[in-house]
Amino acid sequence: MKNKKTFGTDEILLILCKSVSKVLSDATASSIKYSPVVQRIGKTSLNPDIGCFVLFDGVFSGLVIMNFSAESAMELYRNYMLNMGMPESELAQRHTSDEVGDTLGELMNQAVGEFTAAMEHELMVSVTQSQPKMIAINREVALAINTNIENPQARKVAFQTQGHNSFYMEMAMEKIVFTQIEDFEPGERQDVDDILADAQNPANDTSSDNGNQDDLLDSLGI
Repeated sequence: MKNKKTFGTDEILLILCKSVSKVLSDATASSIKYSPVVQRIGKTSLNPDIGCFVLFDGVFSGLVIMNFSAESAMELYRNYMLNMGMPESELAQRHTSDEVGDTLGELMNQAVGEFTAAMEHELMVSVTQSQPKMIAINREVALAINTNIENPQARKVAFQTQGHNSFYMEMAMEKIVFTQIEDFEPGERQDVDDILADAQNPANDTSSDNGNQDDLLDSLGI
């Protein structure tokens, strides 16, 4: 192999952006696009109207936050539920409804599953994650990964729904660079349809994770 390929923060972020866009587009039967440019930020925060966060661990430690406006949250929720066959008359009308938060949490869980599968496929590394936690908030709440991590890298990417509503993804992770030292065949790839089917299976109910989620919130100071 003449040239060694390297994979750092921005390459991992791109895999995550593609995963989020693919899952949300498929689940809502609509176009979800991400900006081709990324913003370097000094801190990561949950922002109104609905925020979601998930922690990663394994070959690297990181934190991913999704911040939805009320409009983007309702569009994603509505399109997903209609795509699933839910009558429009039964849809929630406010972004603060539990149904909206639960639906967005499910979608983010699917997106995270797609990301971890993509990481294993493309880089042959294993990444584990916490259960995504959705919070309806009316003020900014700063979140940070373990303060013992040196040189944390933080990024922000804008997404846009088909209805031209914006939402944002923020990622913070330890500084890490993967260097390919040998050619390899990509690992097995889990299809996104399988991820969607698993998420919709009642047997995969995550209600038993509530205690772990509370511990996670405590560790973040929420």
